[in-house]
Formats: sequence, structure tokens, C-alpha cells
Amino acid sequence: MHANDGIGTSVALIAVISLGAALSGCGGGGGDENPALAPAPVSPPQGPTDQVRAQAAAQTATNTALCTAIQPFYWEIGDRNSMLTGGTSGGATPTAITSMAIASSSKWMFGAYVVQLRNGSLTANDIAALTMFSGYTNLKPLSCQASATVDDCFTANNISGNNADLDPAAVGKFHYNGGHFQWLADTDLQLGTKTNATLQTAMAAQLGMDFSFTFGSPQLAGGIHTTAQDYGFFLRKILGNQLIIRDQLGTNAVCTNPLTCGLALYTPIPSAESWHYSLGHWVEDDPVVGDGAFSSAGAFGFYPWIDAAKTYYGIIARQENIVLGSNDPIGFASAQCGRKIRKAWVTGTTQ
Repeated sequence: MHANDGIGTSVALIAVISLGAALSGCGGGGGDENPALAPAPVSPPQGPTDQVRAQAAAQTATNTALCTAIQPFYWEIGDRNSMLTGGTSGGATPTAITSMAIASSSKWMFGAYVVQLRNGSLTANDIAALTMFSGYTNLKPLSCQASATVDDCFTANNISGNNADLDPAAVGKFHYNGGHFQWLADTDLQLGTKTNATLQTAMAAQLGMDFSFTFGSPQLAGGIHTTAQDYGFFLRKILGNQLIIRDQLGTNAVCTNPLTCGLALYTPIPSAESWHYSLGHWVEDDPVVGDGAFSSAGAFGFYPWIDAAKTYYGIIARQENIVLGSNDPIGFASAQCGRKIRKAWVTGTTQ
């Protein structure tokens, strides 16, 4: 009896030990709860500070060859709340408050106006005009300098015919020209009787009265005069979702390079790069050098942008005389510098 009792006791002890081991292996018994054995939390990687970003952007604007080539100019970078850094490179002027003709940078403002007016629901004609597919490809900006109204500009004669000439072969294909916007304004949007002053009032009623701009001529695609400070306010309103176009940046985009796209007839962007065009703005998505930024460079050198993530905006502000027939190299030169400044800001590394 005593021997059997000992065997029973041993079996019971072995069972208890086995149960304890099993519990320990399953996390029971607190065996894995020792803080010393728990893996340390991994901190997310930290990007460069804004101070480092600003330093890199400033050095790039001041010293990089693509930027020294276009000096003097004013530049700034900001987010939805405020300007974060900026200054004048290569001289004392221009500054944030220097008023200038922004040429095709007007297109982004008109695109935002149409999207706001339509409450985000664009018509087929809106999209055709804002992506330059409408076929109205013969507007010459100089022919509108003396125009009193939007309609006067649209119907003005020019050196190759009339601004209102329709090219049937260009309907449904990309051809960069201000005639698309002027046609839409004069017809569907019923802005034909608007003068420089009343056109500004109509656009400000949609975009907001909290930043300033004027029209030097009643051209929707290129007539606006403003400052970097005011255009920056406009871009911050987009980033802050105060304008509906924020959610439509890059939408309805069309290919633009005739060498790589069968639906493109003419673009001012050099053929070595292939961008897309959205609602009054470019999408810089060239497969080799593009970063997906949204922009709207003007022929005199004004260059506004919003990064692909819709986190930051930037501006290069300058006004240089254009050489007629020069394929808009001034605006593209600003875009090349601006791209370098943008990359310096994002990476914190001088370009």
C-alpha cells in the first residue's frame, strides 16, 4: 500500500509539472510577461526638420545652376496654414508683394473657379475646355490687349485669322492654347460681357474675397496680375480644402506630348518630358524626372505648385519679357528650378 502510494504521488507530481510547462508555453503563468524580455517599441523614422528643409531649399535657390540661371526671383514654400520659408534669390526684388503679370498661372485660378461654380460637377464642355480638348486653338494673347470684354477678346481678329476659329481636327485632342478657356467663358459660363473689373468680381465671388488679383486683359487663360503673397493664399485655400478643386487635382488628366501620345497636337513642354494636363493645371508625372506635382507655369516665369501628396505648396515669382515664338522656355525654366527647390524641401538635402 505504501509503495503504491509513492507511485501515485510521483505520477501526480509529474502531471503537475507537465501542466505548468504547458501553461508556460501558452503564455499562462506569466512566464512571458517579464518587461525585460519584451521587444522594445520601434520609433517611426523621423524626416528632416523644417529648419533643415528650409536651409536646403534656400541653398538650392541661391546656388543651384538651374536656379542661378533665372535669378532674380522670389520663392516660397508653405503648407495649408502658412508660409514656412522663402526669400528673394539673386537680388533685392521681386518680393512677396511685387505685383506682376502671371500669364498662364491664371489658368489654375480659372480652373478652380469653374470647379467651384459647378460645385464639383463639371459638364462635358467644362472638361473639354479645361483639358484643352475643345478645338479652339487659335487665340493669340496679344490680340486681346485692347479688348474691353471677354467676348471682344474671344472674337478678335489676329495674325492667323480669328480667336474664335475652331479647328475640327483638334476636337478631342490636346492643343495648348487659351482659346479653350475663352470659348467656355464666353458661351457656357455667360461671362462674355464681363470687363476686367467685373470679371475679377465674378471670379472672386467663387474663389473668395480674401486675396487680391486683377485682370490686365479679359483673358481667362492668361490675363491675371497678382503677387506671390496673394497666389500663396489661393494655394493654401486649396490645400486647406476650402476650394473644391483640391479633390479634383489631377483628375480628367490627358497626355500632352505629341511624340508619345496620339491624342496630343501641341504642348509648350519640351518633348524630352511627358506631362499630363488636368483642369487648368499640369501634372508633372514624367516617368523619368517627374514627381507628380501639380503646377501652372506662366510664360513670364511665374511658377506655382502643389506637391503630389497635397501637403505643401510653392511659388517662384518673376516676370521676364517673353520672346515671341520661343515655345515658352521662360515658364519651363522656372519649373526646372522649382522642381529642385521642391526636392530640397522634401528631402532636406541641397540639390
